[in-house]
Amino acid sequence: MAISTVTVATKSASRYLQQLCKHWSHKFEVEFTPQDGRIVFTDGRIVTLKASDEVLDITAEAPAETQAQLEDVVAKHIIQFAFREELTFDWNRQA
Repeated sequence: MAISTVTVATKSASRYLQQLCKHWSHKFEVEFTPQDGRIVFTDGRIVTLKASDEVLDITAEAPAETQAQLEDVVAKHIIQFAFREELTFDWNRQA
């Protein structure tokens, strides 16, 4: 599994974490609080989220061949929720 991380600067981190988790809770295994979230996709990919007052930290775990797709779908969903903000996703990949 490849691992990617990103820190997104936003004062609405908790709101976006909860929106993303609620959005996917109908299809996937999801656990969340206002500060922490975990989404387990049916194919084994995992997204974890951690919200603080100033940032949303996201970790995405997936097979290397689907890593870019997972990063993209997570970013697009959060950008859609944050339409009033310009968020930046600069993913850092680990081996």
